Amino acid sequence: MTTRRRYKPGDFEFAVKRSSAGLGLFAVSAIPKGACVIEYTGTPMTNAEREASNSRYLFEINTRLTIDGSPRSNTARYINHSCKPNCEIEIYKNRVWIFALRNIKPGEELGYEYGEEYVSAYLAGKCLCAACAPKAQKSKAA
Repeated sequence: MTTRRRYKPGDFEFAVKRSSAGLGLFAVSAIPKGACVIEYTGTPMTNAEREASNSRYLFEINTRLTIDGSPRSNTARYINHSCKPNCEIEIYKNRVWIFALRNIKPGEELGYEYGEEYVSAYLAGKCLCAACAPKAQKSKAA
C-alpha cells in the first residue's frame, strides 16, 4: 500500500548560516521523516534561456523546463549537496518539492544528492558536504 504525499511544506523554521560548503540551510525546528520540508522556487526558463544563463541555481524539471532558483526569496537554494542526504527531491506537476528522508533535528544542515552530472561538473574531487569535509581536512593534515 502506497501513501500519497502531501505537497505542502510544513510550518518549519530555518536558518541560513555558514556550513562546510559555504552558506547552508539549517533546521531550527524538528522536521519529521516524510514531511514536505520546502519547495524549490524560481523563474521558469526555456532551454535557450538556460543555455545563456550563468546561474548556479538551475534545477532541470524535464527536457523542456528548468527553474532558475537564484532569487534570495527561494530559501531552498541554500540546501547543499550531501553524499549522506537527509532530504530528497520529488518533482510533481512541474514543481520541485523537498522531503525529509529521516527525522531531522534542530541545528542539522539540510542536504540532498544533487546528482552525478552536477557533482562531476561543479564538485569533482572537492566535495565539501558534511560527510566529506572531515575526510578532506584529515588528508590535508597528513
